[in-house]
Amino acid sequence: MSDHSTDAASEQEEVLDGGKMGGAIRVGATVRRGGAAWSPTIQRLLGHLREQGLTWSPQPLGVDGNGRDSVSYLPGIVPQYPLPDWAWSQNVLTDAGVFLAQLHQASASFDTTDAVWQVPVRQPAEVICHNDFAPYNMVFTDRRLTGVIDWDTASPGPRSWDLAYLAYRLVPLAHPDNRDAVNSDLGERARRLRMLCDAYGSGLEPAHILEVAIQRLHDLAAFTKARADQGQENIRSHVGLYHRDAMWITAHAEHLGRDVGGPDVRRPPS
Repeated sequence: MSDHSTDAASEQEEVLDGGKMGGAIRVGATVRRGGAAWSPTIQRLLGHLREQGLTWSPQPLGVDGNGRDSVSYLPGIVPQYPLPDWAWSQNVLTDAGVFLAQLHQASASFDTTDAVWQVPVRQPAEVICHNDFAPYNMVFTDRRLTGVIDWDTASPGPRSWDLAYLAYRLVPLAHPDNRDAVNSDLGERARRLRMLCDAYGSGLEPAHILEVAIQRLHDLAAFTKARADQGQENIRSHVGLYHRDAMWITAHAEHLGRDVGGPDVRRPPS
């Protein structure tokens, strides 16, 4: 891909706090980060999403003069933990479900020939998963979702893999002692899980999402342990947290998966 970005040396650089993977630098209206083997695939994916009408994803801008990947900067607020009260609103929950459905619909036609991914492909490879679709990677304007960042860990996988992680973070499906969760009872969490599934659509049901969330968390614990064993000791405490949250879901799955009443929030992807 050709270089459409300006010379980083001519503009001030700002280290960005948003996102989980780190290493992002803002330069004017662009965001730069070090390139890797999967970078060309991610740039091509972002271009495809834009062509499919996903205006809330970053625009790919090629490589800058320092060999860094460049994408457009998405203006707005990226919330960090502990999340502000407004991040737990019904609007945020349903907007997130609709945005994820739009991503999956747009990505299903992406040509994966010769693609290189940072995160292994997971079967069934129905769509391209973001793999970290969570509040800390979401951009908000006036407390409404307007963009999603940090696409480097995207890879093919099942729809439920992405939706289960979003549910873990935003329902939330977490032990009450998890400091990243909001204080709510099982009934409220069951209602929010149903609301999220309805907003996403495609017939995915809470009971299935709960099963996938348990698997997803154990997988995340193994991934985190491997990273910690490679030297990232600061994340080792998360291993036990993910396992504990998975066990909490298992213990309360029957209640969380109940068919609860409430308004139908289903909205077709636009």
